[in-house]
Amino acid sequence: MSTLAIVGAGPQLGHAIGRRFAAEGFDVALIARSRTTLQAVADDLSDTGVRAEAFPADVTDRPALHAALTAAEERLGPIDILEYSPAPSLADLRGAPLVEATKVTVDSVLAQLDLYLLGGVAAVQHVLPGMLERGTGTILVSSGAGSGPVIAPHVANVQIATGGMRNWILNLHAALSGTGVYAAHVAIAAFIGQGGHDSQPQTMADAYWRLHTERTEAELVIEDLPENYLERGLADKFVES
Repeated sequence: MSTLAIVGAGPQLGHAIGRRFAAEGFDVALIARSRTTLQAVADDLSDTGVRAEAFPADVTDRPALHAALTAAEERLGPIDILEYSPAPSLADLRGAPLVEATKVTVDSVLAQLDLYLLGGVAAVQHVLPGMLERGTGTILVSSGAGSGPVIAPHVANVQIATGGMRNWILNLHAALSGTGVYAAHVAIAAFIGQGGHDSQPQTMADAYWRLHTERTEAELVIEDLPENYLERGLADKFVES
């Protein structure tokens, strides 16, 4: 068995990625803050016949993230694939609001750097040495497409952080050439589960599987936004009713 670790695993895309890779025989380690959410996903994936386990941790708490990844390795074996796709909660957004481009301040960027860029660096650097030693592995890092391919000025403080993360992963892709380890960035321009065919979690999970198996592209852009995406603002799950 090989092991996939999903950092930032949630009930939509993370669940679908886990199910897609589980169908190919991968054990799945699920890492995020909510034990309840993780356990529900783990229980569902376990029904497919693979091992799927929850390892609760906050990616902004680096020791906790390290401990979760270590526990996953101890329980399920070496991590062969890392998928990193954290997302803020409503509580996060209340504490560190999204800021449009003309109002960005240093303070408004710091929390976003912690969640996206620094958490990503910590997760990747935990698994990368082992992958390089084994001469095989896949790193897939996901963010909103405002990280580069799409302009989204209403969330500029986030895009500063995700833009840095994207740039690093594209450079990592180049640096890993010939090592047997593959890294790619996934830029998501979609309201997951709310739009057309390309926005559906299962369709997106198939695209992640293709990235892992074909191992050629430095970046995949999933683009399925409505024309009024700037006026619409955030996905429904980030808007309090």
